[in-house]
Amino acid sequence: MDYTSKQQAGDSLAGKKKLRVVFGDVVLGVLGEGFEYLFSYSQGGMESLVINGREWLYRTPKPSFWRATTDNDRGSKFSFKSAMWMGADLFLRTDQIRVLLNGEDMHSFMAPDNNRFGGEKEADTLTVIFVYATATVPETLVEVSYTVAGDGRIQVDVHYFGKEGLPELPVFGMRFIMPTKADGYRYLGLSGETYPDRMAGGVKGEWSVCGLPVTPYLVPQDCGVHMDTDWVEIDRYSVLANEHRFKEQEKENQEFSLRFEKIAAPFAFSCLPYTALELENATHQEELPPARRTVVCILGAVRGVGGIDSWGSDVEKPWHIDGEKDIEYSFAIVPMQTDRRPV
Repeated sequence: MDYTSKQQAGDSLAGKKKLRVVFGDVVLGVLGEGFEYLFSYSQGGMESLVINGREWLYRTPKPSFWRATTDNDRGSKFSFKSAMWMGADLFLRTDQIRVLLNGEDMHSFMAPDNNRFGGEKEADTLTVIFVYATATVPETLVEVSYTVAGDGRIQVDVHYFGKEGLPELPVFGMRFIMPTKADGYRYLGLSGETYPDRMAGGVKGEWSVCGLPVTPYLVPQDCGVHMDTDWVEIDRYSVLANEHRFKEQEKENQEFSLRFEKIAAPFAFSCLPYTALELENATHQEELPPARRTVVCILGAVRGVGGIDSWGSDVEKPWHIDGEKDIEYSFAIVPMQTDRRPV
């Protein structure tokens, strides 16, 4: 597989700052000014994203294939037809891991071969590639590539490989679960909740949302999607680590942020206190668990919601996601200064 274009993209991200790369036995560490990232071989993904001493990951980010069933999905029996994607959302097998340092493939980098590096390596860019196999019939692959530049910026390239015989997807993207509930988020995109077939009322602009609102449908379901987004910034105050906790009166000065931004094309996103499966499992609002985390999904493809006649007809064809066709998209994870400026 040709990774030249990805390396060129990484080169465009790299500045004069150098990365320090540590090839551990079970993780790959990369450090720079104000950030420390860990990529786990056993978990198959990025395990830690620490910026200015604060952790942004509670779980390893993974591809997401499922959205909580909507009223129209129930009426049209879509979830029954595409149920295997819920299993794929729960269970992924890591098939391959590759590491490129300044574009050079490192080949054998796990223990005991990692001893050949003899300590830290310096680099302009680091690319870590994870290839996942889906729990579907037929099985297919998803490739997620992280390219880290010297300033801590991460370019994420995501490629779903379509395969004949796979059902339509409810959604496709990357799911990031953060350790605590966010105070809110800001984004440049369409106002309000929008879906591919519900964009006409959205106004492009910069918007701010307080907290992590969940639309109070009688039966919990997918909600909070924002289409045509250029960037979104997540604001947090609370942390899990005791040494980094602040007093409530210090909150105004201690909020910290993380930005996701487009590279070539806008993306869709949702920012909720629940995963799709937590929403799926609740039949009434009171069955939802206490809101403790932040679940950010950066989406490359979103199915429409339909609603043509009493929430029973299928979504119109232009707003389907064909499981037999490839999906590719990219975005960047951008560290933020304490004054909310990107690094």
